[in-house]
Amino acid sequence: MKQSVNGPRNRESKVEISGNLLARNTMLNFGGRVASLLVGVVTIPFIIQGLGTERFGLLSLAWVVLGYFTIFDLGLGRATTKFVAEVLGKGEESQVPYLVWTAVTIQALFGLIGALVLVSITPLLVKRIFNIPLELMKEAKDTFYLLSLAIPLVLIAGSFSGVLQAAQRFDFLNIVKIPSSALIFLLPLLGLFLGFRLPGIIALIVASKLVELIALLILNFRIFPSIKRFSAHSVLFLRLLTYGGWVMSSSIVSPILVYLDRFLIAMLLSITALAYYTAPYEVVIRLLIIPTSLTIVLFPAFSMLEGIEDRRRLEILFARSVKYSLLALGPIVFILVLFSEEILQVWLGADFAIQSAVVLQILALGVLVNSLARSPLALLQGVGQPDIPAKFHFLELPLHIGIAWILVNRWGITGAAVAWTLRVAFDALLLFAASFKVCQFSPRLLVSNGVASTAVIILFLTGVSYKLKCLTQALPLVVQYVISIILVGFFVWVTWGIMLDASERKAIVKAIKPRRSL
Repeated sequence: MKQSVNGPRNRESKVEISGNLLARNTMLNFGGRVASLLVGVVTIPFIIQGLGTERFGLLSLAWVVLGYFTIFDLGLGRATTKFVAEVLGKGEESQVPYLVWTAVTIQALFGLIGALVLVSITPLLVKRIFNIPLELMKEAKDTFYLLSLAIPLVLIAGSFSGVLQAAQRFDFLNIVKIPSSALIFLLPLLGLFLGFRLPGIIALIVASKLVELIALLILNFRIFPSIKRFSAHSVLFLRLLTYGGWVMSSSIVSPILVYLDRFLIAMLLSITALAYYTAPYEVVIRLLIIPTSLTIVLFPAFSMLEGIEDRRRLEILFARSVKYSLLALGPIVFILVLFSEEILQVWLGADFAIQSAVVLQILALGVLVNSLARSPLALLQGVGQPDIPAKFHFLELPLHIGIAWILVNRWGITGAAVAWTLRVAFDALLLFAASFKVCQFSPRLLVSNGVASTAVIILFLTGVSYKLKCLTQALPLVVQYVISIILVGFFVWVTWGIMLDASERKAIVKAIKPRRSL
């Protein structure tokens, strides 16, 4: 393209950030994630029954491999969201085609490289790396060969998804993502009904990824007709890759920080101990879909407000996002802390109640802290500082390895839970400190926007609930549950009437109303 990358400017922003819009998009994201999770819970038993344990294990492995090969994304999906939101905030919609097609070009290139890498290492994976039965080796090879076709499709779709996020069109995004996520579980059932073997099922999944990409492309064309014309620009390559590279660096280290505790338990303790640890972990980690649904919306909003240098709205949105995460997860966490043993007793039996109750309590507190850290993470990335969280992760890695090794050796699975919670607490402290320094926020911001008072109320209710539990231990368990429900109801009443102001209540009410499409 010979046209200048700066192009003509339209100073009227196409997207207006409002509380109503952000609340509605958060609810859409949460509903979409819950729907996909429920589909998986319902269908997986039938998939296992139809495929058999070994083939289901191979299918699960295919899902994991596809997930890991999205590392070739290089953080460009996030970068697309960041820079498109920024130019939309400035009213420079003419820049969108350059950003989108530059990102897509890079994604396509690295997607093809990723596909070739998977094809080339498939024989090694099947014969040497993975413990695959001899009778399934040919089927496994065909599965991974077919799976390689999905890599460029998934990466390119990431950029087009990023555009919809930048434009705050999470309604359109979820129209595509909810069926796509559900098909990951539904297509194996369809393949079994049609008599397909595992390669045939993978072929169906690859086809669904192509359909997803086409749907995202159509929706992008509808919102931004200007991107119908290919407009990549070499000037933007370095800018996108630099930003995306830091996001990718963080993404490489994060899985190690997340899974290290389980690896150490399996190595230093036993597989049985790992089961006692994994069960409560898998419960509490699902709670993060709540703050994640919010921060996915916040990231493009932060990017847009940074682009127009609206610091006042930026700091209010940041502080309130912390408060909303605390309000949403606080009551759930204090119930898990108070009734961990009873919950595990009903769900998994007496053995898990004895072995895992303390682990559940510690991990629940860690998840609450980690949920609060999602806001400063999104803020730092939104204001163009993705290197800071990445550097923090590199700093935390050796510290976490050493602390986790010592605590697992000393206290077993309880030590692992303590190490994980200490790590996320340290991470949260670093992210909040960096956010206040980079954006020049005053710590009083959290007080003036109700974060401190919310924390005090949650701690007070937790203390009252604990005291009541001690006093009512002789009473039937049902009575204890009723008392806790009354306390949660009281917390909801206080939240709605006191902790949320009129504008926040109005935004929540309006969030459920349908929005007129473009």
